[in-house]
Amino acid sequence: MKNYSIAKSRRIRSSPYTSRIERQGVTAYTVYNHMLLPAAFGSIEDSCDHLKKDVQVWDVAAERQVEISGVDAAKLVQLMTCRDLSKSKIGRCYYCPIIDDDGNLVNDPVILKIADDKWWISIADSDVIFFAKGLASGNNFRVKIFEPNVDIIAIQGPKSFSLMEKVFGKKITELKFFGFDYYEFKGVKHLIARSGWSKQGGFEIYVENTQSGLDLYDHFFEIGKEFNLKPGCPNLIERIESGLLSYGNDFDNNDNPFECGFEKYVNLDSEVQFLGKQKLKEIKAAGIKRKLMGIYIETDKISLTKSLKIKDDKGNFIGELRSACYSPHFKKVIGIAMINEPYCKPLATGVIEIEGNSLSVKVCDLPFI
Repeated sequence: MKNYSIAKSRRIRSSPYTSRIERQGVTAYTVYNHMLLPAAFGSIEDSCDHLKKDVQVWDVAAERQVEISGVDAAKLVQLMTCRDLSKSKIGRCYYCPIIDDDGNLVNDPVILKIADDKWWISIADSDVIFFAKGLASGNNFRVKIFEPNVDIIAIQGPKSFSLMEKVFGKKITELKFFGFDYYEFKGVKHLIARSGWSKQGGFEIYVENTQSGLDLYDHFFEIGKEFNLKPGCPNLIERIESGLLSYGNDFDNNDNPFECGFEKYVNLDSEVQFLGKQKLKEIKAAGIKRKLMGIYIETDKISLTKSLKIKDDKGNFIGELRSACYSPHFKKVIGIAMINEPYCKPLATGVIEIEGNSLSVKVCDLPFI
């Protein structure tokens, strides 16, 4: 397979850390929220193993923020998500599917409540800012909506707690999951959340002071040798094994939250009003006809650039594979697929054709691990 480079331009932004990660050996990028997002530092298998054992620093500045502030900020944020935020607290992060008026998914961000009248929507890969501006305009909400200068550094892996304690003191280890607070580094305060796009534990540093963020990035590597610290990035193998879904890959605006396993974030019985609420009630009453599931494929290699059809033993279409990788843990390819009824249940089987080979598929629940 040929290797292609990404032609950089003003439409595809670098991050403040790009020059550093390129010196550190980044080998692949993807484009995420119109920015360069590191996708590999050499072997993703080796990086996955290291992430599970040690600690990595990730440049995830492509995880952009949509700031909504003003008198009607809470109303607008609630209108966008099917999760009831009426009892939300300052200093907490909330995983919140964003829904359109058809009940389909627009994004699945983490929303930070900075103040009663100020929220950050930490978005996946879609243009939420225009969605928010349109709703604000249509409802005459008194809000300010913009993308603040925030470039996230993620510290991920089981040794992240020891590394962060060495930099910020013991207090940071007491931060609860999906909580955030402000911590000082050389006179500059940084908002730090106990979160991240892995299941290995860690933190995300929402850097607003760019120079301080660069100094902090360098400091991690100056002191990180004892923790076997390495540069890293969101890892395809680890995220699929962990069942961490990717907007634009595993689901998009053609899918609803019930199909994607987000039902615990859909609050239809509360009094809060949000876009698509009636539609979601209808979808729930009718029952879903398909669901995101895990699958095992009896092969040891795959390169997936588009969805692949899954069929039953009679050749009937039963679903599509949306993300996949070879897992050294399972010693076979695993994937995330949208599977139709009645096949979307563990142990259901099917067949998928990859590069001219018909391979057996077994359906399972998510996550794999």
